[in-house]
Amino acid sequence: MSYHALHRPRARALRLWAAVLALLVSSLGAALTTAPQAAAATTLCDAYASTSIQQGRYIVQNNRWGASTRQCIEARDRGFAITASDHNNPTNSVPAGYPSVYAGCHYANCTSGSGLPLRVSDFGNVRSSVAMTRPASGEWNASYDLWFDPTPRSDGQNTGAELMIWLDHRGRPQPIGSRVATTTIEGASWDVWVGNIGWNVISYVRTSGTGSLDFAVRSFTDDAVGRGQIQRSWYMTSVQAGFEPWVGGAGLAVDDFSFTTNGGSGGGGARALVGRQSGRCLDVSGGNSANGTPVILWDCWGGAPQQWTVGSDGTVRAFGKCLEVTGGAGARDNGAGIGLWDCWGGASQRWTLNSDGTLRNPNSGRCLEAAGQGTANGTRIQLWDCWGGENMKWDLR
Repeated sequence: MSYHALHRPRARALRLWAAVLALLVSSLGAALTTAPQAAAATTLCDAYASTSIQQGRYIVQNNRWGASTRQCIEARDRGFAITASDHNNPTNSVPAGYPSVYAGCHYANCTSGSGLPLRVSDFGNVRSSVAMTRPASGEWNASYDLWFDPTPRSDGQNTGAELMIWLDHRGRPQPIGSRVATTTIEGASWDVWVGNIGWNVISYVRTSGTGSLDFAVRSFTDDAVGRGQIQRSWYMTSVQAGFEPWVGGAGLAVDDFSFTTNGGSGGGGARALVGRQSGRCLDVSGGNSANGTPVILWDCWGGAPQQWTVGSDGTVRAFGKCLEVTGGAGARDNGAGIGLWDCWGGASQRWTLNSDGTLRNPNSGRCLEAAGQGTANGTRIQLWDCWGGENMKWDLR
């Protein structure tokens, strides 16, 4: 076991406290506005500065948590580049940070339309790709960081597992824990490292470095499940790609990053369902993923409570759970409530999105509508006879 492996738990603890402090400092601004859109040559030098790219599809973050030395990144349309990095951390201690681009939620800073959080058991063709530039200087890793939690949380520290994929590394740094195996995934050879720092950490280190990867996420998560490091009932909350620099780091760049759920277990990617009459979004009330949480109208803001996956199996999902007529399979009457519940395959969880924008429950023959033709925030969503009103028409955006 390396010195780095011994000291890395402290690194993760520092990251947690630093992230909490950064969240407190930025909370007032975050309450008033979403992350700004990245323009050409948007430069981030503050430790926890972030900006969105591709109309909010991804977020770029500087995330300098393990050093006080200067680190600046330039946000670009498809990724970012480290433009300044004065780090000189001991390689048997913590990295300077993890500048990265991600999809999903990181300490309540969420991207739009990611389909995350997503239950591991619901993974279908979940994919990501990255292309990176790596200079022949410094000491660093070029890696993915995938986060998992027992609940579909969008804020705070994930407590399930952290899965790292080291595409390449330079110098002496090593992953947390100890090497337990070498395996073949996606046609390449990977050393497998396992440790625990309050949550499981499993790292896959490519035995011959590369600057690009296009992969099915489950090819790694299935291996991690088989090793007891991830449970299929857990949720993946974010997919991040970037670098952990110890020494130097300028010139490292993510040139291209993509992520898609392709609908998880089937269908299109997660999107907002926008009411035609109100212009507001179908929203899981309070962002609460608990069974029975009602669904309401709310201003569209792009967060996880408003990201819905319309599956080819007839389900409509958010937080990995299903849109359901309240009361189970017997709920068929006008005025029946609509909420979120574990997906169990019942008729009360089946929907058809029609070409006219209506969302119909075949079991009852009735449609999803904003109660009383309401348009205000908090308007209740209910089941009603399909009569063609604008309050029961929805657009996927």
